[in-house]
Amino acid sequence: MNRIATGIAALFLMAGSAWAELGPLVSPSDLATTLATDAPVILDIRPPVAAEGIDEAETFAAGHIPGAINAPYGRFRGPAENPGAAPLEADLTALLRELGLQADSRVVIVHQGKDETDFGAAARVYWTLKSSGLTNLSILNGGMKAWAESGQPVSTDPVMPPQPSTITVAFSDRWMASAEDIRAVLDGGEQALLLDARPEAFWSGEAMHPAAARPGTLPQSRYFEHSGWFDNGPAIVDAAAVRQLAEAEGFTGQEQVVSFCNTGHWAATNWFALSELAGVENVKLYPESMVGWSNAGGEMANVPGPIQNLWNQIKGVF
Repeated sequence: MNRIATGIAALFLMAGSAWAELGPLVSPSDLATTLATDAPVILDIRPPVAAEGIDEAETFAAGHIPGAINAPYGRFRGPAENPGAAPLEADLTALLRELGLQADSRVVIVHQGKDETDFGAAARVYWTLKSSGLTNLSILNGGMKAWAESGQPVSTDPVMPPQPSTITVAFSDRWMASAEDIRAVLDGGEQALLLDARPEAFWSGEAMHPAAARPGTLPQSRYFEHSGWFDNGPAIVDAAAVRQLAEAEGFTGQEQVVSFCNTGHWAATNWFALSELAGVENVKLYPESMVGWSNAGGEMANVPGPIQNLWNQIKGVF
């Protein structure tokens, strides 16, 4: 091999090595180092511009990683009446083609990094892309906020649309639990830990999502709030700390875990922490979660007595 060929091979090895070191969660400094030798797709899932309820400073137009592609979080979700639902394969195929993504694309997902709840958006997009067949995925830890605060370059230049791809999505259910799967667990036909990612007030029935039919949780569930994986702000703790915490909480992979919340947002954080960082096997996300389950009349626990009695009367009429 001549010197030129050797040099080219070395560059590829450097790029491959840098990417291999990123893993599911990447720091701003590690991503900046990688961008110097490699060209992963930077997928910015923030709103494109300011709108009602959206701070202009937290939009793609206000500043993004140079070369990033904008694909707002809502495009990876279900329809307005059931936002937790996984998008249809046809819709995902159209979206990923528009974004120029292939199954072997190297993708770093960037959210705002406003708070712990914001991380769930990145985790949900990660889960959706992985279920769509992409395998080289990372989330920028701390999001765009951490990137800017660490002194990395920020651009407001328009970004040229990517060259469309030819990907065809075959959505995998390997990491997804359906309502039928939940019923099988409740009926005793399947074994799984039903893990509620919401704050305790939701699990206990003291609070509820406005789109849910009633407060409460899945029977037999326990809760582990999604924010438990974070320390001092919106950057998640590192993978080693996640593994230690997962073991301390008894998440060892000896049983299947189904993560749920209101609409599969907070639950995506628990799924990501357990599946991708702690390496726990058999972790699934129930995307429709309690909004979908309660509106479909599913059996629930921790429902306040008066509300449960009213619900029973309504069911009796219909």
